[in-house]
Amino acid sequence: MNLTAKLIPTCLLLMPLSLVAQPRWTVASDGGIAWEVRPGDAHQDEIEMSGKKVSVIVSYGVRENGSLVLALRLAFPSLRTVPNDRSATLSYVFGEDTAPRVFIAGKPAANEVVTRFRHRGLMSVDSVFGKQGDVALARTIFPSTESPLVLEKYSFTNRSDREITVEVENTRKTVSTDPARGAGGAYIISAQVLQAGAKSVLPGKSVSFWLAFTAREARDEEPGINVDAEESARRKQVERFLAELQLDTPDQVLNTAFGMAKIRAAESIYRTRAGLMHGSGGGGYATIWANDQLEYANPFFPFLGDHAANEGAINSFRLFARYMNPDFRPLPNAVVAEGTSYWNGPGDRGDMAMIGYGAARFALAYGDRATAEELWKLITWCLEYCRRKTNAQGVIASDSDELEGRFPSGKANLCTSSLYYDALNSAVLLGGELGRPPAELSGYKEQAARIRSAIETYFGARIQAFDTYRYYAGNEVLRAWIAIPLTMGLYDRKNGTLDALFSPVMWTSDGIRSLAGEETFFDRSTLYALRGAFAAGDTERALDFLERYSRRRLLGDHVPYPIEWGPQGSRPHLAAESALYCRAYTEGLFGIRPTGLHSFVITPRLPKAWGSVRLRNIHAFGSLFDLHLTRVGGKLQLDTILGGKPLRSQVLESGQPFTIDLSRQN
Repeated sequence: MNLTAKLIPTCLLLMPLSLVAQPRWTVASDGGIAWEVRPGDAHQDEIEMSGKKVSVIVSYGVRENGSLVLALRLAFPSLRTVPNDRSATLSYVFGEDTAPRVFIAGKPAANEVVTRFRHRGLMSVDSVFGKQGDVALARTIFPSTESPLVLEKYSFTNRSDREITVEVENTRKTVSTDPARGAGGAYIISAQVLQAGAKSVLPGKSVSFWLAFTAREARDEEPGINVDAEESARRKQVERFLAELQLDTPDQVLNTAFGMAKIRAAESIYRTRAGLMHGSGGGGYATIWANDQLEYANPFFPFLGDHAANEGAINSFRLFARYMNPDFRPLPNAVVAEGTSYWNGPGDRGDMAMIGYGAARFALAYGDRATAEELWKLITWCLEYCRRKTNAQGVIASDSDELEGRFPSGKANLCTSSLYYDALNSAVLLGGELGRPPAELSGYKEQAARIRSAIETYFGARIQAFDTYRYYAGNEVLRAWIAIPLTMGLYDRKNGTLDALFSPVMWTSDGIRSLAGEETFFDRSTLYALRGAFAAGDTERALDFLERYSRRRLLGDHVPYPIEWGPQGSRPHLAAESALYCRAYTEGLFGIRPTGLHSFVITPRLPKAWGSVRLRNIHAFGSLFDLHLTRVGGKLQLDTILGGKPLRSQVLESGQPFTIDLSRQN
């Protein structure tokens, strides 16, 4: 097995792409999802889960005869291979041959049939043995929150009327790597049974065994493992993610999809030699990107309020800021190898616009003046870089975009200029909070006005019968990223843009095509489009397509999180895409736009079929607060609850912006 292989087991490439008539999964009463396996219901999928020192992609499924398919691909971000680049995470695949043998009443356990799979931050597999199902087995798989460890718990329940014996053999598999292939020398990777042996089980009672997957440097001692403490820590972490920033709508699918997305977005924080770093996952670890982390995920984390996520966000800005220079050479596309190196493969993708946008949005929402002062230097450096890249037509030139040449982007693309426009507006707001000179801020206001006009003049076009945008000069077919102006408050072409995005030309069962006529889709652009549709006031259509998308991702054939791209490949559950899913609600449905360290504008939308919607336990702008939106006659009542006490109640027209200042009660 290749320790640095990036391929997922072959079985995962066989997943069907067509949308089934009925969802495979259902929403469970505990806020997770469940798949009740029917006879002959063959299917295979994968899910990724992460902790500070490990990430695991669990390949799972069931064959036609009901038997289990299970393999684990482990990655250890702080254990680096040679060369120590962005793909140098130590990884290993443990297949079905790793599983220990099980004996029931002294005989090999046979005819195991899977009955149910469950996801709720931990993955569970329920099965029974024998024709009568006298013995039930519940497997629970999860990563350690702090250690380079993944655990698989085996819980056997005696469902018969007699005492039985269950034995799990004392099995161990150990791999020692060549020291020449490790940045830290030799590594030891192992899978071993804990608490092995035979145990008597009375009727109605249960016993547990554990399978531990670990890795370490060969010179380190083998650590002790407290399995109960590890399980408790993971469950408490999941409960914490679910308790903060709670979405309450009349649609349990949306509520559940939002809750699951919070888990994936926030669990993917790795402890590295450069500090905490958010990771995309899907095979890429100990790497931070100008788009995935700084543009997509970081502006969301203040709302969730997770300490590690916010620390990782701040750290990511600091790591990129190390590359600022007086000559305004571009910053890297990514900081890699635990922050020790960088990657600049496709050149300038508009990265400085991404970084300036993400840093300004984060600084405002985080609500901490000292952090904002620190980030101001990075923000203004990026703005000056972009200003210097302004072409003769007034838009921002870049070598490519975040798709890195997969599709044409010309010499200046719509994404880069739109991100720059929003970064300028945020800089004006943030600079005002920090007491920056009026002349400095008026310069940013003037640049924002010029780039807004240039976006319309340069990119505004009629494409395939829709009045929308061309993505670059010479572009004649629709592109998914025509949605991005809507998320930056540019609504001049909203009708034609939304008609194009939601038309059969662009929309598929998996979301929006990257390019009209192609089957390739990226969830990131679909999620930008949904956020933009709400922000632009196309509430009913936005909700319709959000519900379609959410049911597909949460309850379909590849669950429970947003993915990177498809239809080719394994469609990884990248963590930043889950942050974008949550932003479709915070910035789209609720229309929250940071305006200060303790203030924001809210432009809420309430679908016609809903009487109310709520966001509870919002951690942003230096406060903890709730937002309740209720229909009152033909208007909307917005109640702001600060620290558990009513702050203000306001009756609004649908789509009416309203400023909330939390500082008066702090």
